[in-house]
Amino acid sequence: MNGTDPVELFRRATARAATIMDAVAPGQLTAATPCPQWSVQQLIDHMTGSTDYLLAALAGERPPARRGATVEDYRAGAAAVLEALARPSALGRRCMSPLDFEWSVGEATAGTFMDNLVHTWDLATATGQDPTLDAELVDACVAMFLPDMPERGRAAGIVGPAVAVPADASPQDKLLGAMGRRP
Repeated sequence: MNGTDPVELFRRATARAATIMDAVAPGQLTAATPCPQWSVQQLIDHMTGSTDYLLAALAGERPPARRGATVEDYRAGAAAVLEALARPSALGRRCMSPLDFEWSVGEATAGTFMDNLVHTWDLATATGQDPTLDAELVDACVAMFLPDMPERGRAAGIVGPAVAVPADASPQDKLLGAMGRRP
């Protein structure tokens, strides 16, 4: 695997997220998540909305708001994103980030990979599933986004305070701590 191919990182992260999402029981949709402002359903809406964001970025539009998203919506959105990203020069298009700066669709795809990877842990944790993330994806995410991205997110109010982890913590725990999670 090319460790920094944003399309492959997105593909792998969304495939794992869909597996976790598929195992969520209807009675868990109102449960709390490690994201204090979101229930499990709201987290699924956000994750599905990330696919809407990339599709809208490619079309030069604003993404629609999501409510009541399902794993089928998420899978369909991820498949549509992968199809759209395969088009010539898709990754080089410019779009606005959720933090309101301009970046390429390739960078947006990498950012969406990171968001989905971390939120997969949130979803698994909230629903009592195995929260272990793919080590290769964690390593790629750490290399691409730490330490800068969490600080930008904190400044924008979308990432919680960093959580201290031991110096010998696993890369997954270091990523989660940097993103304001208690691993």
